[in-house]
Amino acid sequence: MKNYNIRVAEDKDFPYIINLIKDLARFEKAEEKVINTPELMKEEKNLFGCFVVEKEDGEVIGMALYFFAYFTWVGKSLYLDDLYVKPEYRGEGIGTALLDEIFKLAKKENCRRLRWQVLNWNERAIDLYKKVGATIDNEWSNCDFDYDQIQNFK
Repeated sequence: MKNYNIRVAEDKDFPYIINLIKDLARFEKAEEKVINTPELMKEEKNLFGCFVVEKEDGEVIGMALYFFAYFTWVGKSLYLDDLYVKPEYRGEGIGTALLDEIFKLAKKENCRRLRWQVLNWNERAIDLYKKVGATIDNEWSNCDFDYDQIQNFK
């Protein structure tokens, strides 16, 4: 299937992106953790970028949401926060095509690192990332505080 287009997301795509994020969260068994909304995305759109995959009929079937970061050891970096393709469209090269766009952007922006995370049980994603040459680090652990924890800190 090559009846799709990858393009930069626009404000009108935010409801579709949120639906994809919720689909991903369901897959990761964490749907209740999604508190983002299209309205919040619109308010904070200067903090992230996103590519969407759109079928010829206009349906958004995938996305790659990213932001720029600064890592002290290397400098300017690109962080791929979520890459998601609807299940019925997987295996058709769409995820790889999204990664291609992310790599083009990282090169264009002269990033010194491209980073993302993958759940250790998501073997299909791990296989894709290994196939494209990613180094998968099992040594580091995430340290997270959610909104309430931040508000209640000390």
